[in-house]
Amino acid sequence: MHRLAQTTDLHAVHRIYMHDEVVPFLGVEPMPLAEFQPVFDGLLAGGGFHVVERAGVVQGFYRVQRHAGRAGHTAYLGTLAVLPDAKGTGFAAGMMNDVITRLAAEGVLRVELMLEADNPRAMAFYRKLGFEHEGTLRAAYKRAAQEHYVDEILMSRLLAPLPRAATPG
Repeated sequence: MHRLAQTTDLHAVHRIYMHDEVVPFLGVEPMPLAEFQPVFDGLLAGGGFHVVERAGVVQGFYRVQRHAGRAGHTAYLGTLAVLPDAKGTGFAAGMMNDVITRLAAEGVLRVELMLEADNPRAMAFYRKLGFEHEGTLRAAYKRAAQEHYVDEILMSRLLAPLPRAATPG
């Protein structure tokens, strides 16, 4: 079941967010619950932050942001993670397919997301769902525990064939 996150989801979201297999890929350093509270509050305040439950337990989450104006046909998916115990069960694919189906029903024609270049499992997962690599943000950020910088990959999926202007040149 997908639903908007609520304040009562803090512990469940923190448990997934701070898991050793998840936290390197969500843009914050590991932190205790009290320090995570403002991060969580920001996700709630931004709107579009959803949790996904299975058997009454939060197993994953994601954030959806619709673009405005000329890019109103586009949605950005971010802060996406699933409980590592759910990996390989089809849960993440089901979650993503549900999100994409709902976005398409709302008129979204393009879905974008970002992932770390050092996360090949995520790259393969998104490719399997029809996302394509569109670009690389070189040295986009640096994890505190590492000496090197990490590139971020922009991927997108068009949900329908769209007319596009010819490129000059």
